[in-house]
Amino acid sequence: MQLTRLQKILWAAAGLALLCYGALLLFEKPVPAPQVEAPFRPTFTLPDADGRLRSSAEFAGKHVLVFFGFTNCPDVCPTTLAEVAQVMDDLGDRADQVQPLFISIDPERDRKLGLDEFTAAFHPSILGLAGDAAQTSATADSFRIHFAREDDAAAPDGYSMSHSPSLYLIGPEGDWLRQFTYGTPASEILADLQSRL
Repeated sequence: MQLTRLQKILWAAAGLALLCYGALLLFEKPVPAPQVEAPFRPTFTLPDADGRLRSSAEFAGKHVLVFFGFTNCPDVCPTTLAEVAQVMDDLGDRADQVQPLFISIDPERDRKLGLDEFTAAFHPSILGLAGDAAQTSATADSFRIHFAREDDAAAPDGYSMSHSPSLYLIGPEGDWLRQFTYGTPASEILADLQSRL
């Protein structure tokens, strides 16, 4: 059977296309493997009310709820700590798998006012930590949070503190898992934790 002129042209085009494809495969640069981002692992080393240094490594194996605040806070801090206290109560016998931390962003004044008494008023499991200025700044940087002193004539000692108001959840291996925005109800925090425990 003889090929028509059109068929010959089509076969030639197909052959040329195959040759081009083969050349592309031969000279194609390999696609690099996708880069896997390292987990975000905030760290800290801060003293508790007794002066004992506590570090993030100490809480390995537990879920850690971290909140940054100050004892003279009029609204955000007490509201959030009350939600955390409710979560700890509602966890029941699984509460020992979660460690709530209150990290002071106004450590000098908070130590004078009694950080332990402040946190215990909400729940006995909440551990208060208050370092010096350098330790506090390093911890805030590690968690990527903001805080700043602001003059306020109406506030105790003539100043207040602005700060990131979220509650942060760190996993048992130290990985950042999520943040709960200010006002997240205890029931939502609890449901999230229960799904992970």
